[in-house]
Amino acid sequence: MFKNVLVGVDGRPGGRDAIALARRLSDPGARLTLAFVRSGEKAEDLADSEELLERERSAADLEAELLSVVSLSPGRGLHEQAEQQGADLLVVGSCSHGTFGRAMLGDDTRAALNGAPCAVAVAARDYAERHTAISNLGVAYNRSPESKTALALAQELAAPAKAKVHALEVISLPPVAYGGLMSPPIGEVINGMVKEANDRMKELADVDGRAVYGLAGEELARFGDELDLLVVGSRGYGPVRRLVSGSTSNYLERHARCSLLVLPRTDPGPASNPASSSGD
Repeated sequence: MFKNVLVGVDGRPGGRDAIALARRLSDPGARLTLAFVRSGEKAEDLADSEELLERERSAADLEAELLSVVSLSPGRGLHEQAEQQGADLLVVGSCSHGTFGRAMLGDDTRAALNGAPCAVAVAARDYAERHTAISNLGVAYNRSPESKTALALAQELAAPAKAKVHALEVISLPPVAYGGLMSPPIGEVINGMVKEANDRMKELADVDGRAVYGLAGEELARFGDELDLLVVGSRGYGPVRRLVSGSTSNYLERHARCSLLVLPRTDPGPASNPASSSGD
């Protein structure tokens, strides 16, 4: 569970969705901070933002610190504040023009949060209105250190509510495999790889694991239809302990129907199977 949580609010439903998700992911004794990012530095801008923050805290009926931040963009302001306060989780809501039920970030926010110093959670639209517990957690798994960390965290989050943990490994062939004849035929190769992956997934303790063949982003987004929260690791290169968005997480931020939790990079470890792409 997370102990130092920063939540972006803006007086709109997306911010309330973020608050609701933050409550689910926070340790009972966690430090919770509601932050509003404003562009103006005038006294009236500060007063308006403080009034908004008080209103949101009161409506949510929770104990939280309130913070008004000046920045050129909400994403950048939250990124910098997360760094300053040493947050281990930053929670944001989906953009207002996203499809119902999807976890979706705007381009500016997505770009600003890349490289964040902590995990980032994106609440699906209307999450606050559903009042549902997290009973099904999913993990994008490919045996990489990042995906193993994601699985361990999912199990930790699931334990208090006795939620179910599901894991999906997406198998794909490298492009070179399509460049010429293969023996055995490519269909047999794929079937063999999926069978081997399914056998591995069955060995995961207390996890409903399975493997499929396809494109990682598409298959994981479809996987998300079954879940309340999907946990993914950052791609396996980039600064350690930073959130490093890749093609998979970018796709999920546009298409996942469930809430999304993206973890920062872990310390370097053994390379994952190059034929598996369910990580980032």
